[in-house]
Amino acid sequence: MSHISNAERAEVLTQALPYIKNYNGKTVVIKYGGAAMVSPVLKEQVMEDIVLLWLIGVKVVLVHGGGPEITDLMVKLDKKPEFYNGLRVTDAETADIVQMVLAGKVNKTLVKLLEIKGGNAVGLSGVDGKLIQAETMDEKLGYVGKIKKINIKPVSDLLDAGYIPVISTIGCGDNGDTYNINGDTAAAYIAGALQAERLIMMTDTAGILLDKDDPATLIPAITPDEAEELKKSGVISGGMIPKVDCCTEALSKGVENVVIMDGRIPHSILMELLTDEGAGTMVTGTKK
Repeated sequence: MSHISNAERAEVLTQALPYIKNYNGKTVVIKYGGAAMVSPVLKEQVMEDIVLLWLIGVKVVLVHGGGPEITDLMVKLDKKPEFYNGLRVTDAETADIVQMVLAGKVNKTLVKLLEIKGGNAVGLSGVDGKLIQAETMDEKLGYVGKIKKINIKPVSDLLDAGYIPVISTIGCGDNGDTYNINGDTAAAYIAGALQAERLIMMTDTAGILLDKDDPATLIPAITPDEAEELKKSGVISGGMIPKVDCCTEALSKGVENVVIMDGRIPHSILMELLTDEGAGTMVTGTKK
């Protein structure tokens, strides 16, 4: 940024001021995954964005997955990953691997990065404080969980104490079983329980596109009703369907708005929250 003059830097900060005022004291939930999580450079930039938001008074909650890391460890342990309807088949051994990777390696790596960047972060899993209470979704999937209830108190207590909660998406059953929980779904439920101002879903596409092969056809804003029409017409298809469904779920639970955005773009979180430009597709509508 050496080519940017001090006057230009001051102008950028001045333009960001209304957004800083708007989000100060508000809660933003970020679902973190995809290329932004795999690339070391992007990972550092995401952590910088989160710490900057935290420093200006935004209550940030980071919800993360870790599918590639789970697959890597399974392969190293000579265990073949299996998927059914896009979800990881999770037997008892795989559930242990999921817990080791998500609640251990990935979660603590993110906490350390946030602290290196100057933030105060605490890692949680959905098991801690019975944060994510779950039951079996489908016997064919094994220990893949359907969320029954969110106990948001551990998260809200950390926010009130000035920390950045970092949440790995595993859940707990009534009998002590550990469940693998879809990250997008968990983020939607957690954002709803917090009545968050915004849920940001980081993904590997520009957002919702009229033509999936043309980023120039990005839809900047859409309502749940409009999204349903695009699902029926086939414009929204494949892996984007469950993401859009999670957006609708979050809105129905009281989240102000949800953004599906491209996590591969450097500092896309700041672009979305602190500039006129924004990033990705905003899903918004009348709350139920």
